[in-house]
Amino acid sequence: MRLFSKDIFGHYNILKRILISTVGLITFPRFNWINKTKISGTEHLKNLRKKNVLFVSNHQTYFADVIAMQHVFCSVKYGFKDSIRNPIYLLNPMTTSSFIAAKETMKAGLLPKIFAYAGSISIKRTWRESGKDINRQVEMSDITKIENALNQGWVITFPQGTTTPYVEGRRGTAHIIKEFKPIVIPVVIDGFRRAFDKKGLRLKKKGVNLSVTFKAPLNIDFKDSADSIMEKIMFEIEQSKIFAFEKKEVAIST
Repeated sequence: MRLFSKDIFGHYNILKRILISTVGLITFPRFNWINKTKISGTEHLKNLRKKNVLFVSNHQTYFADVIAMQHVFCSVKYGFKDSIRNPIYLLNPMTTSSFIAAKETMKAGLLPKIFAYAGSISIKRTWRESGKDINRQVEMSDITKIENALNQGWVITFPQGTTTPYVEGRRGTAHIIKEFKPIVIPVVIDGFRRAFDKKGLRLKKKGVNLSVTFKAPLNIDFKDSADSIMEKIMFEIEQSKIFAFEKKEVAIST
């Protein structure tokens, strides 16, 4: 890799590497000392191809979820299994992973702009903007951004598009899957809502048990309907109505 090479979005790879390592070092204590993070399922990442892989996850904070997954990606790159406890992996972090985020979120302050440079695919929401419900067409340039990111490496997306639990997933995720046919890895996270504020930048509580679980790649028939694919995804990331009902039943019984 040339010293001043750029990624597919025109960002300098060396600067991305510095930013990812710096954010990693700053957040490392939050995931390992201040709180404890249980990682599982990284055996499903070990032999993944390097491009056209889509991670679909539930969403609890704007940034802490993504940062934790980036820690795992870097750790797996170094050969560690189910662990982010050895920060040596931050010496040469993975720089080909991206995450899909709302454009307005990534422009709200200096830190989001830094995160955007390090690896976000900023797109315009079609259903909500500035706290108001809207209804507009998907911009083809946003689809192209996602395609380019998949052609470069791994992409994280949050199908619900919100940190509110058990909200119905957006079918745009299914259309991306049908169009680009990536390997789809479901991810389930927990504890982040208790440990961090909504943005995932400020510690809210110490001593929280966090968890990040990677499941086996989904067996998807790309000819299935978008609704059918979304139903499968929402079940695997444990955000379908059946999980909401089970959680409610447990709360009532206790």
